[in-house]
Amino acid sequence: MELNVLKIDGTQSGKTVVLDEKVFGITPNDHAIYLDVLQYLANQRQGTSKTKDRSEVAYSTKKLGRQKGGGGARHGSLKANIFVGGGRVFGPKPRTYDSKLNKKVKQLARHSALSYKAAEGKLTLVEPFTMDAPKTKEFKSIIANLKAGDRKVLFVLPSNSDNIYLSSRNLPEVKVITVDEINTYVIMNAHHLVLVDGVQDILAARVK
Repeated sequence: MELNVLKIDGTQSGKTVVLDEKVFGITPNDHAIYLDVLQYLANQRQGTSKTKDRSEVAYSTKKLGRQKGGGGARHGSLKANIFVGGGRVFGPKPRTYDSKLNKKVKQLARHSALSYKAAEGKLTLVEPFTMDAPKTKEFKSIIANLKAGDRKVLFVLPSNSDNIYLSSRNLPEVKVITVDEINTYVIMNAHHLVLVDGVQDILAARVK
């Protein structure tokens, strides 16, 4: 696939780039995408939910009544789960939700997601640029010039740029990351993908 590289004002720069078919032109594997997104979301969970069972709640252990002859069920403590304030039965305990996925499956998922964006025409290349200071209004006009839309836009940089990141921070529908942070979830979660020229070469060089 061949794409034109745009300037930040939306005009043609005169440069065209041929995207690597191994990264942007494969037959997408939906199951690999599912597994990678599932792992990513699972790894975001803290797993710190905790409730107290009957051995941990603060209550007297005094027996409520005699064992027999009381006319009701036998109870030995207010800590039982059937009483208000008693311990919880089978409540959540701290645990880890982390899971493992083979590197080749993750790479296949990432390339599948990129191929989807390329096939749908939701991929734009822009020539490298810098910002002298954080300017949200200026960055918003760049997104508009590139016709990336007003829905979720993922902006991928070859390397970190504080001014570009700070300029986008107040735009809820725009996310700026570096090529090292790119993953299947953020690609699929975005409606449009904007790559700064050079990112596609870095991704192609990582193909194994």
